[in-house]
Amino acid sequence: MADLVYPPVIGAARTMFRMLDLRFDMRGTEHVPRRGGAVLVSNHIGYLDFVFAGLTARPSRRLVRFMAKDSVFRHRVSGPLMRAMKHIPVDREQGEHAFARAVQALRGGEIVGIFPEATISRSFTLKEFKTGAARLAQQAGVPMLPVALWGTQRLWTKGHPRDLRRNHFPITVRVGAPMEVAPEEDPTRATARLRSRVRELLEAAQQAYPGAPRDERDTWWLPAHLGGTAPAPRGD
Repeated sequence: MADLVYPPVIGAARTMFRMLDLRFDMRGTEHVPRRGGAVLVSNHIGYLDFVFAGLTARPSRRLVRFMAKDSVFRHRVSGPLMRAMKHIPVDREQGEHAFARAVQALRGGEIVGIFPEATISRSFTLKEFKTGAARLAQQAGVPMLPVALWGTQRLWTKGHPRDLRRNHFPITVRVGAPMEVAPEEDPTRATARLRSRVRELLEAAQQAYPGAPRDERDTWWLPAHLGGTAPAPRGD
């Protein structure tokens, strides 16, 4: 069945980003496979991360079906859009249904997006990863695709007001090479490998990021180890 809603939504997002004059530095998109299933795995620092992570697949003419909490699908505005774009609702009390649906999508050649930290990191550092991404890749027989986002927290994130009126924000994205998960590999070990790779990509994105705080009051979006005032990791 043709995707009648997803492409226009992407177009609307790109128009908004042009209006905001966001400055993208996106590298590694050639790693997104042009066909076949893959589990796209990203860090999670802002509410719009699914949009930015999804854009990494557009050069390969692919669409990403994200796994998201069920409440988003029950919202009167976002719900119809999420269903029309064939994203996958996750009921945490009955997660096996979402898992089975994601495996089916992967085996059908789709790219499924997942945020293995399960929630936004208030410290903007990596939280521990759940093993779901590795288990999905292993069961479906597809690779994991590591992605790191940086700068997206400045637009809209947990604990801070939405700030879509300010513009000229740099957004840095790094995509790594696909990572295979052997059938016999322990998912915990595969998850540790994945987290280590996402951390490397995140550090590369942070080092390349051109945006510096204007003054001491504008350091909230930087983690402490980068000289910012974001909460310590345990405060997530």
